[in-house]
Amino acid sequence: MTNNAIGQLTRKEERMQKLLQWTPWCAWLLLTIAPPLFFLFFYFTAVEDAAVYMLLALTSMALGSASGLIVAIALLFYRRQWTARLRERLAADGITAREIPFFTSELTGLERRVLKQMKSHSPLLADAYCETLALRLNATRIVSKANRQLQTVRQQINRASRITGADASTLLKELELDQSRLQTLQDAGRRNLAEVETRLQTIEAAATRGAGWPEANLVRQRLDEGTSHPPLALETARLEQQAREDVESEMREVKRQP
Repeated sequence: MTNNAIGQLTRKEERMQKLLQWTPWCAWLLLTIAPPLFFLFFYFTAVEDAAVYMLLALTSMALGSASGLIVAIALLFYRRQWTARLRERLAADGITAREIPFFTSELTGLERRVLKQMKSHSPLLADAYCETLALRLNATRIVSKANRQLQTVRQQINRASRITGADASTLLKELELDQSRLQTLQDAGRRNLAEVETRLQTIEAAATRGAGWPEANLVRQRLDEGTSHPPLALETARLEQQAREDVESEMREVKRQP
């Protein structure tokens, strides 16, 4: 693999990733169904000993299902290992928005849910969300790596400080300098992580704010129309009541006349 390909997703890897998505289940299905179908063909075409072929079909189905399950588990394990190696290689030069599908296991449940909703309702916001998720993953990895290295350096400082019979001052100065650099990297990573998480929440709020606005606006328009135009039955009843009152008023006037 050339240096230009380090950290970049190749078409071969994309095809491999798609193939590994279906291979375990296809292998299980093939090993479960193919042998019984083979013996069932002879069962329906055989003139004699048809029961033997039926017995072989049932036996091969059980054995094929078990062997297919073993093969599927092995392929799932291989896919997991292959994907883990691919993620580490892709993350070597930083995760990009295009590579987010390979890192869904590192996303939180809320992030996966929000991203799925955005892709169906607001593709532009989904693109911005993917880019910010990539930044979040990079910042998280930097902080985690700095934490691990800091623990290692602190252990080395503890061991160096217990050295007796030799001058370990130079080693301690170098280790303390490494510790200071890692602490600075960790603090910067935490600040970047906080900024990125704030941006993620901003995009989520924008998506939530805009998701129900068209429906709410339509309901509001219908409500305005309903309040400005009362129901026809109500208006008819009001006119009938007014007509009865007018008739009763005229009859009272007629009775009052001599």
